[in-house]
Amino acid sequence: MKENFDLLICGGSVCLPNEKIEKVDIGIKNSKIQELGDLSRKSCKLKLDLNNLLVLPGVIDSQVHFREPGLTYKEDIYSGTKGAVLGGITSIFEMPNTKPSTTNQSALEDKLEIAKSSAFCNYSFFVGAAKDNIQDLTNLERISGCCGVKIFMGSSTGDLLVEDDESLKQILKSINRRVAVHSEDEYRLRERKKVLDLENVTVHDHPRWRDVETAVNSTKRLLKIATELEKNVHVLHISTKEEIELLKSYKHIATCEATPQHLFFSSPDCYDRLGSFVQMNPPIRDEAHREGIWNGIKEKVIDVVGSDHAPHTIDEKKKVYPDTPSGMTGVQTILPIMLNFVNQGKISIHDLVRLLCFNPAKIYKILNKGEVKIGNDADFSVIDLNKEFLITNDWIVSKSRWTPYDNVKVKGFPVMTIVNGKVVMRDDEIILNSSGKPVEFEIT
Repeated sequence: MKENFDLLICGGSVCLPNEKIEKVDIGIKNSKIQELGDLSRKSCKLKLDLNNLLVLPGVIDSQVHFREPGLTYKEDIYSGTKGAVLGGITSIFEMPNTKPSTTNQSALEDKLEIAKSSAFCNYSFFVGAAKDNIQDLTNLERISGCCGVKIFMGSSTGDLLVEDDESLKQILKSINRRVAVHSEDEYRLRERKKVLDLENVTVHDHPRWRDVETAVNSTKRLLKIATELEKNVHVLHISTKEEIELLKSYKHIATCEATPQHLFFSSPDCYDRLGSFVQMNPPIRDEAHREGIWNGIKEKVIDVVGSDHAPHTIDEKKKVYPDTPSGMTGVQTILPIMLNFVNQGKISIHDLVRLLCFNPAKIYKILNKGEVKIGNDADFSVIDLNKEFLITNDWIVSKSRWTPYDNVKVKGFPVMTIVNGKVVMRDDEIILNSSGKPVEFEIT
């Protein structure tokens, strides 16, 4: 007899659209959700009894840096996506500041080819905007497997940089999809770099160099140009309370992202304890800014939480500031940290689904993801909200083998990752390799 389903998920509490959580079975056929309801009488090839665990739509991390090609001693697509599925992530968007930068079709196709044989989860890749590829962006953003265009308005890791308004205008004019932006004002960064020449400079001076005005000035410029051209923008890793207030008036064209680290840490304490291991761009700032970003979560100014996973080796991070690189691991810990916030009462499980599943799919116009509904891809992050877990460096599978959350105890943990209808991770063990596919987008 032919089975009704390839996989039947039973006994779970499922996060459904419109903030409903219901006990429903999920019938999966050909990597798609085929049926929802009481499916106890249906036949299947494989049945999973989840025994009251919580089933989320597959979690999407829409900002990671996997360092391949060129910097694979820090990370590669294999190790990065392995960490993703161990952390309950089913899809990732990878950034273009590799070596070489992903600024042309060949570089993009190289990454897609690598991922095809090595990715544990679904994947897509940003194309980097540069002054010499503006005329190509219209075609590049339409390539299958591309999640859009990324602009660096301020210099960070790598050599991608578009600092001037005229180039910014040309880029926005040339593209149709929502553009992701690292918003720091390069002119102010150059002007303030003298901070790094002071005697006894330490990582505590990182937010002094890359100060509040550096972020706010850049975001103001971006919003002005986007409004003028009627283009949609997505501001990454918001670090200031002022930007939250600013963005409230621009929700018709601007979406934005927060990172777990900007919600979890604040200065000076984080630099006292962890030094350059919490150094990133834009920086982690004081408690007032952390609270401001939390207000942005509560008031739904923040649309998405992304990890900004950006690994460097321990030896690189142990150098003396300012010779230390900016960035930290995060793809494996984003969901545990956010689930811990749920258990602390800082956000609801519905907020988490909105920030990590539904909104990334909506904002980037992902096809068939972000919600548990018939016809969507069978990607699920299965959660034990009561499971306690001690995050340690030893648990991290990134080639860099460290996390700023070392020895942080969390409550709420991913116990299963299902990608395209196949169980890839179960109880902290990888049980299936290379199950990812390119994320598909609606492109008009």
